[in-house]
Amino acid sequence: GAIPDGRRGTQPRYTRHIASFAPGASTMSTRDLEPGIVTDLTNRLTYAGYLRLDRLLTAQEPLSGGPGVPPRHDELLFIIQHQTSELWLKLVIHELKAAIAFVREDRLDACFKILARVKLIQKQLFEQWAVLETLTPADYLAFRPALGTSSGFQSAQYRALEFLLGNKQAAMVDVFRYDAAIHVELSALLHAPSLYDEYLRHLARRGLPVPARCTERDWSQPYARDPDLVVVLATAPDAS
Repeated sequence: GAIPDGRRGTQPRYTRHIASFAPGASTMSTRDLEPGIVTDLTNRLTYAGYLRLDRLLTAQEPLSGGPGVPPRHDELLFIIQHQTSELWLKLVIHELKAAIAFVREDRLDACFKILARVKLIQKQLFEQWAVLETLTPADYLAFRPALGTSSGFQSAQYRALEFLLGNKQAAMVDVFRYDAAIHVELSALLHAPSLYDEYLRHLARRGLPVPARCTERDWSQPYARDPDLVVVLATAPDAS
């Protein structure tokens, strides 16, 4: 969208743009199609088809309301908020798995690029909660009974993210016994080295005195502070 031009005493461009669509406006903003734009989409890959918008935009199914009673207005916000969060989590998991593979191959430069992206995705996740803050407690309670026992605590992708970053807790896996595929995936992540674990193994390969108990251990167990490791990390190089 347009942005303000910043000159004092002038109307911001975005205001002028919005004003052109206001009721009673004398003109409408128009533009001709760019040369080469394909308008006959018969039997072609389309924007909606590539993104599977038919599935994506029909995946919001509010549970509040009832026969002759429409769903609560704010439930759609609640659904979309959490669905978009899960989409971002899917991307973070995809990126972290690649980052771990790069560290395992001692390719830290490639890993740094991925972690920069993950940082921005996390920023996006944090900031989008501001939208949900427009939902008041009363708004939420109006449809919360329809959600039953479902809860964000049950997010399998959130647990996967925790495991990839090294926050291991075996009891969390048991929550997902109802879904065999998810249970297998989380169990595998629980017992695999995290990003931090692989970084320690990378330092050991570079000749730093990382204790063997830190590079070969039961990966499903939470971290325990190791005084010898603190010394190593204090002298570790910042880049490859």
